[in-house]
Amino acid sequence: MNQQENDFVFGLDIGTRNVVGTVGRLQEDGFHVVAQCTREHETRAMIDGQIHNISRVGKVVQEVKECLEAQVEMPLKNVCIAAAGRVLRTVTTRVKYEFPEETVVSGEDLHTLNLLGVDKAQQELKEEDEENKKYKFFCVGYSVMHYYLNGDLFTSLEGHKADFIEEDIIVTFLPEDVVDGLYSAVEQAGLQVANLTLEPIAAINVAIPQNFRMLNIALIDVGAGTSDICITKEGSIAAYGMIPYAGDELTEVIVQEYLVDFATAEQIKKDSTEKKEIVFEDIMGISHTIPAEQVWKLTEPVRNKITKAVAEKIKELNGDVSVAAAFVVGGGGKIKGFCESLAKDLGIVEERVALRGEEVMKDVTFEQGDIKKDPLLVTPIGICLNYYEQKNNFIVIHFNDEMMKLYDNGHLTVVDAALQAGYSTEELFPRRGKDIHFTVNGTHRMIRGEQGESAIVRMNDEVVGMNTPLLSNCRIEIQASTAGGRAVRTIESLDEYTSDTVTFIVNRHYVTCPKFVEVNGSLEPGSYEIQENDAIETRNYYTLGQLREFMDVELDPDGEIMVNNRPASMETLVYENFNIEWTTIGYADMDATYKKVEESPIAVAEKEAFEQQFKDLQDAEDIVEVDDDADDVSAEINQEETVSEDAEETTVVEDVKNPQDGIDIKINGENFKLQNKEKYIFVDIFNVIDFDINAGGGRRVVTNLNGQKCGYSSELNDGDQIEIYWKES
Repeated sequence: MNQQENDFVFGLDIGTRNVVGTVGRLQEDGFHVVAQCTREHETRAMIDGQIHNISRVGKVVQEVKECLEAQVEMPLKNVCIAAAGRVLRTVTTRVKYEFPEETVVSGEDLHTLNLLGVDKAQQELKEEDEENKKYKFFCVGYSVMHYYLNGDLFTSLEGHKADFIEEDIIVTFLPEDVVDGLYSAVEQAGLQVANLTLEPIAAINVAIPQNFRMLNIALIDVGAGTSDICITKEGSIAAYGMIPYAGDELTEVIVQEYLVDFATAEQIKKDSTEKKEIVFEDIMGISHTIPAEQVWKLTEPVRNKITKAVAEKIKELNGDVSVAAAFVVGGGGKIKGFCESLAKDLGIVEERVALRGEEVMKDVTFEQGDIKKDPLLVTPIGICLNYYEQKNNFIVIHFNDEMMKLYDNGHLTVVDAALQAGYSTEELFPRRGKDIHFTVNGTHRMIRGEQGESAIVRMNDEVVGMNTPLLSNCRIEIQASTAGGRAVRTIESLDEYTSDTVTFIVNRHYVTCPKFVEVNGSLEPGSYEIQENDAIETRNYYTLGQLREFMDVELDPDGEIMVNNRPASMETLVYENFNIEWTTIGYADMDATYKKVEESPIAVAEKEAFEQQFKDLQDAEDIVEVDDDADDVSAEINQEETVSEDAEETTVVEDVKNPQDGIDIKINGENFKLQNKEKYIFVDIFNVIDFDINAGGGRRVVTNLNGQKCGYSSELNDGDQIEIYWKES
């Protein structure tokens, strides 16, 4: 043969009784087998599907390899194998992933959902009975059975909007020693594993095509040591299972009855399915000839025991109900009456339980003329076909300085290695700190905790992401992710604290004060740190004592205190626009001082800012004189400054060096020019723009200079960019 080895696939079914080798290739008209070889173990080197004597199994593998190499006339180096289901563990679970808000589902979200499912399955497996704890299990694959969008069943989730997504996932696990035994045996024969699958998966690739899997069907691979079971329905594999009874149970009965060795008993069992009479010699050297019916009758009780156990396992895996049909493959299922007995135990008609052999190999061509299409060949051919569907293998990596072996399904990433190493999803992905939930004036609020740091991952000393594909023999180091700090918020950071004010009229002056804040019924300062489930309320009143303290004035002890023309005390409550009259000490020139402030455009703007709830109360006086006959105070902003020669203390003297010069600025994207002053401050813009600062309606004003928050006295320069607008709630 002139073809190169990579044109062909070498599949090896290492069974309890036989090692079956197949070499072939996939062509347009199906799979072509170009070489076939079967060898029996000389001793019981394997029991119930698990290797007990590696060297003896390796010797048989070597014989099969050499036989096939002679047929294809080239060396074979790579092999595909399958592990028996005796030690297979499966966990079916449902996992849920909630989004912080309605989100369009992405492929990354589905990958995260799968990882959560695998992680949950691993945790559930650890919590199972004590028998499982003697094994170190590895996830060797998973299959999504169903998706759910906001609780409703969906066939596909990507691209849909969702509050939460869920999936039913079946995750399969194998113990490390099972895999190591298989690897060691083939390596002794000079072979490298190119692909590893599970025997029931290999068998189903041939026996139950994809278009049959909408039906509720059971596949039973009856080998020598185990009977592997696979259930399909709704288009996918729904469950895997195994019972530790198979062909060897029948052979043991023959050994005891006819006093023969195990190999002779195996031959008697095989002959009973093909011949009418069987000739054999017992260990005493006596020759015997018996009818095949005698063997059938002898093995009938054990056969019925096996089919009953298989039927019970099928019903258990299928939700305590029987299946619609069952297919049987493997040499152990060829014993007379097996399918009929299984049909009876399943409670279905005999026609719906069938031995699958030649009829499921319609797309398989044997180029050797002497090969018979037999149920024994279903699994080895399925092993070859699995190579084309999903090339996978175990790879070795170094994880945090420890050697680790992972089952390579062709899509292994860093996160798969981390999960197998025992990292939880919380250690891999950043976590937010604890949120705070509270209410403000009856409205629920939530402040999120800080986002933590992602895990730091290095592959071969380079920083990579969690979804970076793994490389064979790579070195992985992971520094676990961290949780962010808990949410922290003080009362003074709330909009209600800075924007909610109450205004009083004190001695014919406006006094605007921030509203007090109660937390769970008690007054708290602005520096109070909000706690979980706090009930925060803003108060719309002051006591006179609190108002006096806020204004920082000293009252005449002999003076009278009046609120709305009625006598009052320091405990009297005052509300919005209440009129207060009292006598203060040390404020004889209060009106003159106030006029000076009032006549300054800067001070007028600051006072208006108080009234419109967008100026920090500490930046200016809170007192504005009430003038019943005056026009709207805000109009003064658009008036030119006046110089009073009669009141020196209120005179504003400007030194305008070059009246024709000025500065060019942009206000809300429009060009403006300020002129006739030596220096310009923010409030000067009101001389060139039309902005009604009384039009807030409870909103706050935003003032930015070159993208930064500024005050009304901030200095302006040529080319400055200014923004001023009302902030919508």
